[in-house]
Amino acid sequence: MTDASDPAVDRQPAAEPPFILYMDGEEYLRELRNLTVWVSDLLLPVYGREVSSSQPWCPRWWEHLEAVARLHALWLAWQECTDAAAGSAGPAVWHRDHLGPALAELRSPVGPFAGCKEGSHRAKTVPVVEPYDDGRTPQDAAEPDPYDGNLW
Repeated sequence: MTDASDPAVDRQPAAEPPFILYMDGEEYLRELRNLTVWVSDLLLPVYGREVSSSQPWCPRWWEHLEAVARLHALWLAWQECTDAAAGSAGPAVWHRDHLGPALAELRSPVGPFAGCKEGSHRAKTVPVVEPYDDGRTPQDAAEPDPYDGNLW
């Protein structure tokens, strides 16, 4: 029998939280609710600058999947970089490596909020993607593709 308080005991590392784009259903909605609390209670009150045409922000940011992805990544980095294990430089690293680049992309005049204004959300149209033709014949297509699988 091993002693769990013994530092020599090999412990499994805590599971990393999954990226929100890998979630669906209730798991996605729960994570999005948690993300909205962080965005509304910490990110925007501290780092939200005035909205303008050169620095747009969408009041319904959660309807922009790119924004959800970028903000979730920013939140995950926040959790890691502000943890005591990150050391005293963790918050500075978060500001330099995560916050600045994320906000620059989100608030760019050509970013996901382009066309959105204070009090007004504008849905974006997804670029047209033509079907991929891998050049296989119908007979080839019947064979299992070793690379066929979930890319997410």
